[in-house]
Amino acid sequence: MSEEKKDLEITEEHSMSEALSAADEIKPGDLVEGEVLAIDEDKNVVVGLSSGQEGIIPLRELSSKRIDNPADEVEMGETVEVVVLRAIADKEQGSFVLSKKRIDQRKVWDELAEKFQAGDTIEATVNRVVKGGVTVDVGVRGFVPASQLATHFVKDLKQFEGNTYEFKILELNPQERQLILSRRAILEVEEEKQREEALAQLEEGAIVKGTVVRLTNFGAFVDLGGIDGLVHISEIAHERVDKAEDKLSVGEEVEVKILSIDEDRERISLSIKDTLPGPWDNVDEEFAAGTVTKGIVKRIVDFGAFIELKPGVEGLVHISELAHRHVDTPHEVLSVGEEVEVKVLSVDPEKERVSLSIKALQEAPKREEKPVEKHVNVKQPTLRDENEESAFTLGDQIGDQLSSLLENTDNE
Repeated sequence: MSEEKKDLEITEEHSMSEALSAADEIKPGDLVEGEVLAIDEDKNVVVGLSSGQEGIIPLRELSSKRIDNPADEVEMGETVEVVVLRAIADKEQGSFVLSKKRIDQRKVWDELAEKFQAGDTIEATVNRVVKGGVTVDVGVRGFVPASQLATHFVKDLKQFEGNTYEFKILELNPQERQLILSRRAILEVEEEKQREEALAQLEEGAIVKGTVVRLTNFGAFVDLGGIDGLVHISEIAHERVDKAEDKLSVGEEVEVKILSIDEDRERISLSIKDTLPGPWDNVDEEFAAGTVTKGIVKRIVDFGAFIELKPGVEGLVHISELAHRHVDTPHEVLSVGEEVEVKVLSVDPEKERVSLSIKALQEAPKREEKPVEKHVNVKQPTLRDENEESAFTLGDQIGDQLSSLLENTDNE
């Protein structure tokens, strides 16, 4: 055991009456009372003991707080309770080295033990940042791990210095002078109560105000006054949003519509775009059939290209409407981000569809005229009898005559 720990150890076996029974019986560890007699040039407090002897309290042993002037802690003639640390040979400087701080700290440890057993909280001021957390002064040194300062990760612990907070005692060991505190445990209880109260006041379909507290790659979390709700990235705006930070910032106040509430899981789905005018409202008037307008190529697909006419409204130029010539792929004539002029062919606000054409604004190429070939149909004359019961061609007639001639030749 180190000399310092030996000095710190207070033996309860020595009662005040035993310590004062005889001067030669005063020894390290005894609890004694004395009167403040003087403050010497080294800022030691000279104390007259009831045994007739004197002792000194070094400045570092006078108070748990950091002080430069002993007069800030004690007054002349004041009776103080001290513990004997050790005897000294130089009688001019007193017979014993005493500590008032150890007595004060012992009382603090006893009070802390009572609060710990009762589950009470304590109030303390953060005095400095150390490795892994911060320290506080409650008459004894307490340590607050970084993970126990808030309910979320905090990178810069300097913001806590000099501030006073309420803490819960997690661990207490007076023998090892160990005091571990938590602010997070208190915050979690408070936040849970706030969440329950806030959740009870929310209704699906209601439009409420909140504050953006966190941005992620899939949306934004909005504080509704004690409980957070999620605005999915698809519900931030009517137009396509790639990153939540493109439209929102932490601390911004927004108006949201409550889409759904899951009380068991304490999950709330929100929408910002449902509180905004729809881009398709009156689109059939703004982009009526026959209107010529400009837009930006947003997406190119195998069957055509989608043109943004305004945020949230896209129209399709079918591949057959890209040019008068045959187009194998839309990439031949368009590129994403390009501004093009288009003509509106049709609008269907209910289905949110707009058909567009580029070739309708282009002059159609002239076609080469080919000479027309004339064909003459030669019809064979027909012979009909008087009753028009049968008809014979000239070929039939000649064939009959030839057959008759050949028959007469054979007979000769």
